Amino acid sequence: MAVVLISGGTGLIGAKLTSHLLECGYDVIILSRNKKESVANAKITYSFWDVNKNLIDTALVQKADYVIHLAGAGVMDKKWTADYKREIVDSRTRSSALLIKTLRENPHHVRSFVSASAIGWYGPDANPLVHKEGFIESDLPDKSFLGETCVYWESNVDAVTQLGTRLVKLRTGIVLSNDGGAFKEFKMPLNFGVAAILGDGKQVVSWIHID
Repeated sequence: MAVVLISGGTGLIGAKLTSHLLECGYDVIILSRNKKESVANAKITYSFWDVNKNLIDTALVQKADYVIHLAGAGVMDKKWTADYKREIVDSRTRSSALLIKTLRENPHHVRSFVSASAIGWYGPDANPLVHKEGFIESDLPDKSFLGETCVYWESNVDAVTQLGTRLVKLRTGIVLSNDGGAFKEFKMPLNFGVAAILGDGKQVVSWIHID
């Protein structure tokens, strides 16, 4: 069975994806920043990597048939200080650069490289009741921080096509799950007896379910 290499495999989407791939019979290699990761399932391999130090197990990357790149600092994890905004961008661009550098410098048989992105590319819909058709793939990026982050994020993986590898850029909406992510943050005020309203309460929030 084919081998799928996942960066960010211990996150909300990565963990769910790993479970699904295992059910489908794939072998999974998860790039992790934790050296102590271990699992009883023989079809999962955890591999330590350190993007800041350019450390990655080249041999394991060479085993991959597919790469799914999900790694990146959580957009909702911390306050958007100048330093954290830089971390949000750097964690995505530097990690993808390391993966592509590894593929470029070593023999491999990766058929497809799937890189996560986000609908933050498009920015908010100023008038969703009128603009009912929504956004389309070729729309220009928004000038906001999230829009610019997606531009850096996506352009940084374009180089993989020079290796003859199929590239997929996956722009997901807000992922809702009881196991974490945005939904957990949305529900937090309820613990204090407060039903919070997002924004002005009239804006569209585009979301997808974890499944």
